[in-house]
Amino acid sequence: MPLISEKGLQMPESPIRKLVPYAEDAKKRGTKVYHLNIGQPDIKTPQVALDAVKNNDIKTLSYARSEGSEVYRTKLANYYANHKINVTENNIVVTTGGSEALLFTMGSITDPGDEIIIPEPFYANYNGFSKASGVTVVPVISKIEDNFALPKIEDFEKLITKKTKAILICNPGNPTGYLYSKEEIEKLKKIVLKHDLFLIADEVYREFAYDGLQHTSVLSLEGLEQNAIVIDSVSKRYSMCGARIGCIVSKNDEFIKTAIKFAQARLSPPTYALIASEAALDTPQQYFDDVKAEYVERRNTLVTELKKIEGVKVANPKGAFYCVAELPVTDTDDFAQWLLEKFNLNNETVMVAPASGFYSTEGEGKNQIRMAYVLKNEDLIKSVEILGEALKQYNS
Repeated sequence: MPLISEKGLQMPESPIRKLVPYAEDAKKRGTKVYHLNIGQPDIKTPQVALDAVKNNDIKTLSYARSEGSEVYRTKLANYYANHKINVTENNIVVTTGGSEALLFTMGSITDPGDEIIIPEPFYANYNGFSKASGVTVVPVISKIEDNFALPKIEDFEKLITKKTKAILICNPGNPTGYLYSKEEIEKLKKIVLKHDLFLIADEVYREFAYDGLQHTSVLSLEGLEQNAIVIDSVSKRYSMCGARIGCIVSKNDEFIKTAIKFAQARLSPPTYALIASEAALDTPQQYFDDVKAEYVERRNTLVTELKKIEGVKVANPKGAFYCVAELPVTDTDDFAQWLLEKFNLNNETVMVAPASGFYSTEGEGKNQIRMAYVLKNEDLIKSVEILGEALKQYNS
């Protein structure tokens, strides 16, 4: 029998999606499942984006330009200018989601065996993208006790070797909801310039910064022009996860030229999704104001309710729409599966994402879960009620 590649065998399962079969089985048994496991907002997609697809008069659905149309990239550059990020359309490569943007970035700046330092916990698919690219993730651990703040610079410096090519952050963070301050971004700037590294920032949650705090893009800092790379996406900003449109943004011309070669190899991003994404850029500011207010209310509800459960510790997110909670259990992978397989409260249960998959350090996060507050308040309250009762039964 032909053998599967070692790389394929080592590809990690998604902690977000691996429990889906258990959730589907629960639903077949008539159990209602509250999905707190995945960042799929219930917020409506801007009508202007949906109408652009519905009302187009395309006769032939042809290839798009590999790096995205000049019109779309120019509108994107204007969007970034409104966020104090001064780039041109030539600094942008449109991708099939932020996922492809990360794959193109790793392919452009690393060779097999190279290393990327990432504060953990981090977006689970960073593990998968790194494995697919032959890159070694070198984690620097942030702690729930510190609300997942940036680890000390000394912790980064002691991990840098000749194989280190970049530091990768998610800001605001998935899964923690942590928002890096300008001072923290400045500290990272100093270290990447000192060691001649790339600083990759996944900024797909840029709009979702709370409590009067401001998001600082790595592209807004002077002196980082050759080092900074931004990963972006329409998925969360416009509640358009199914569009699968993202982009890479950088002022490093050699990097952009290299990324375009990867873009050419996969031909083009999807045409209809580009039409929707271009139209979405005309979304009025009121949409974002309303969505942000909704997420702040949901965050406050979820954190408040979780703190009522004895033995639960929860970080207070300052952005995005996730939080990490520490539970009084030893293995949340087992607990999350048990919730779907063997537990219900009045024929209802919850689906959460075990946090161990958001770490690359073996054994870390085994008593933590990630929860996405993408449901309305009453559903969040009900979900935490179910979780509290489940913990009592699981631990009895």
